[in-house]
Amino acid sequence: MAFLPLLSSCSPVSPLGLAIGAGATVANATQSEKGLKASASDLRIKAEINHNLFQKDHNLFSSVKVSVDNGRVLITGSVPTGDHRIEISKLSWKVPGVSEIINEVQVTDMASIANIAKDLIITKSLQAQLLIDQSISSINFSIDTVNGIVYIFGIARNQTEINNIINHARNINYVENIISYMTIKN
Repeated sequence: MAFLPLLSSCSPVSPLGLAIGAGATVANATQSEKGLKASASDLRIKAEINHNLFQKDHNLFSSVKVSVDNGRVLITGSVPTGDHRIEISKLSWKVPGVSEIINEVQVTDMASIANIAKDLIITKSLQAQLLIDQSISSINFSIDTVNGIVYIFGIARNQTEINNIINHARNINYVENIISYMTIKN
């Protein structure tokens, strides 16, 4: 243990940080509606898709966000051409365990600093509201915003939870549209 501070100073990723991150991931997975096994599978799928994107094109990787829920993949972000959008789907389908691709990547050049800042404000505001609302299990949802469009992905306990999340999103400044890919737990 005495050498951990020395190790962390040699590397940008510390062993202690990795252990804490892994522990938090396991704790989150056991608390989510889908359970540990499905969470581990989704984590593997997400990692493989991100790896494929990174290997193909670093800019492509940094332009999108990947969320996975029971083998369903939601991809959001913006790219400069339609060919990039198609390539993202092709690379995602190569990963074993993918059952559905929802490609919501926008072909646009609207990625200004102002738009990126607004999208970040929207996403963080909604995430904070979901954390505060005791009727919502925020751990089950992934939120992303691209050019004012809010994408919500995850597993809800019931329709009331879905309605509450959408109502929170509606009340945030700069939201242009809300697209829900939430499902209700069986």
